[in-house]
Amino acid sequence: MADNLPTALVIEDDPSIAMLLQFLLQRAGYDTQVLEDGRAATALITPEAPPHLVILDIMLPYVDGIELLRQMREQASWKDTIIIMLTTKSHESDIVRALELGANDYVVKPFQPNEVLARIRRHVKTA
Repeated sequence: MADNLPTALVIEDDPSIAMLLQFLLQRAGYDTQVLEDGRAATALITPEAPPHLVILDIMLPYVDGIELLRQMREQASWKDTIIIMLTTKSHESDIVRALELGANDYVVKPFQPNEVLARIRRHVKTA
């Protein structure tokens, strides 16, 4: 990842959604990395250099997004990382659980790209 740009991590197993998010984030000025499963993401949850932003699906192969969120928030160095859940899970219990575990926001698929960007900008201003 480039040193001079804010970093974003997209964890999404749908290739078309991942590509769209990567495109949007790169246009918004983020150095963006995409991972397609929870096992690969687990390897990146370390105290060293967490990303500025994470876009996280819940339903992922190997390790789900809720578990990844829990692992991220257990790392003190990740406390300021903005984590936005982006998922098809729309039940109130799923939303409440993610927010209680430390997600900054929750967007239900299908989503509008400009809405996701607006939510990112809102959280970046307050971070």
